[in-house]
Amino acid sequence: MADQTDGPAPAGFKKVTEGKATILFPDTNEVFYNPIQEFNRDISIAAIRTWDEIYQEERSARLAEKKSRREANAAKRVAEGLEPLPEREFPEGSDPSATRGITILEALSASGLRSIRYAKEIPNVRHILTNDLEADAVTSIKRNAEFNGISPDLLKPNQGDAIDVLYQHRDPLKRYNVIDLDPYGTASPFIDGAVQAVSDGGLLCVTCTDLAVLAGTNYTETCYAKYGGHPVKAEFCHEVALRLVLNTLSISAARYKRHIVPMVSLSIDYYLRVFVRVYTSAAQVKLLGSKTCVAYVCTGCQSTYTQALGKATEGAKGNLKFGVSTGPPVDGRCEHCNNRFHIAGPMWGKELHSVPFIERMLKHVKDASHLYKTQPRILGMLSVCKEEIESPFYYTANGLSGTVRCTSIPLLHISSALLHQDYKVSGSHAAQGSIKTNAPPSALWDIMRSWVKLNPVKNIKPETTAGRILAVEPKTIANFEMHPDAKSESRKTNLVRYQVNPTKNWGPQARAGGANKRKADDDSAKPSKNGKTDKIKAEDAGEETSAPKAEADTAMNIDSATA
Repeated sequence: MADQTDGPAPAGFKKVTEGKATILFPDTNEVFYNPIQEFNRDISIAAIRTWDEIYQEERSARLAEKKSRREANAAKRVAEGLEPLPEREFPEGSDPSATRGITILEALSASGLRSIRYAKEIPNVRHILTNDLEADAVTSIKRNAEFNGISPDLLKPNQGDAIDVLYQHRDPLKRYNVIDLDPYGTASPFIDGAVQAVSDGGLLCVTCTDLAVLAGTNYTETCYAKYGGHPVKAEFCHEVALRLVLNTLSISAARYKRHIVPMVSLSIDYYLRVFVRVYTSAAQVKLLGSKTCVAYVCTGCQSTYTQALGKATEGAKGNLKFGVSTGPPVDGRCEHCNNRFHIAGPMWGKELHSVPFIERMLKHVKDASHLYKTQPRILGMLSVCKEEIESPFYYTANGLSGTVRCTSIPLLHISSALLHQDYKVSGSHAAQGSIKTNAPPSALWDIMRSWVKLNPVKNIKPETTAGRILAVEPKTIANFEMHPDAKSESRKTNLVRYQVNPTKNWGPQARAGGANKRKADDDSAKPSKNGKTDKIKAEDAGEETSAPKAEADTAMNIDSATA
């Protein structure tokens, strides 16, 4: 099939080029296309290519191990005077050790751009099933595949309900190596089918754009209904959103004796994107309770404490024993400011990323700079993710300073003070000026008390949060001298760690037309006083109606608290 992308667009269409793909975009806009998501598509291609390299290496290692066992068994039979077992026969010309092409299922495709880029930019793809519910979208997929010279054997357009398509591929012989869920809104209706339809060791790529639900506190009932946990009003609300989605994936997989391993978990602009591998292991499923936690967040100073729901302890013979945790880890009121706590979760309580995976992904993106228009941002975001410590959640220098009503403490000062006390510290990709640390809240407030002694504040009322914190003398005087490790490698090399908004009115595009388009679950939407369902609009658009992302999208590569 000939590639027609160098020719003119047919009447009534315009050409849109992204990566190696050129699609025909109708002037009538009946099919959804969102250029803002180019970064999403770029990083997805990089993640799938990195996963494929690892997957093929693991397969080769398994085949080598099987061959070694067969040879050892054959030698043993010969030594015992027995006839060797017959070798397994394969069809003529086939090589069982050859690299095997991967299969991809894109459940919610729209224009087909993502699948076409996968077909043209991922070298080891054998088959892609490109699905959408709308007839107009499927027509667009067929038209664009033909325009790009992609054969139906490689990319197969399919019209169907995404949930039905996923459930049709639960059989291990029908599963796909990679499943991509990129809905408009929540991915929760598709997760149960996806964790069953992905192959063992396969990659599940999930996008959620409903951050008004996941990262705000105006729709807590909706969040619990969709994701089985509560969000929290805090600076780290976007990390909580990631952990809520990972917990939904983990619990859904556990019902089928499967478990997830996060590769990369990203909070990006107005949405989140996670890449997880799915394995079958009843033994690992037993650890789910110890990987799940709730968080107690002070409503005054945002001091945060986590509590695992279960525990797994090693017995005398090395076997694991499982039980419930004791708690809670806090009293009824915060020891620092005497305010009450909010409870967030249950949520995923373990690591968000795999550092070895990110390292390989970074190497691939550096070596393939010609493939990715958004390469600078990919390198910056992944570098920050690689540096993140495993301790959950984060504070910000501006937030800590605001709590005690003092002059803003520079980010490097607070990082140095923590490092001088032998605590770990890093930034978070989810927010500019953020501080992830394994230090307890008491250590952070001692640092802030030490800072206030150097930069006194006035007119602090004793009954306020700031007054109660500053009324206590610091147990340890902080050392603000610059620590050699205070500047991270990503900061030293001036990477684009926090991207500026590239266009005016930045955000999600309008939903594609079509009466049958599957929408996010709006059962909880209630009319406002003027009779309009503003709640539906906020949820569908992914607008952050509360707890906005702190400065993360307002500067290119400047930490707000480093002056």
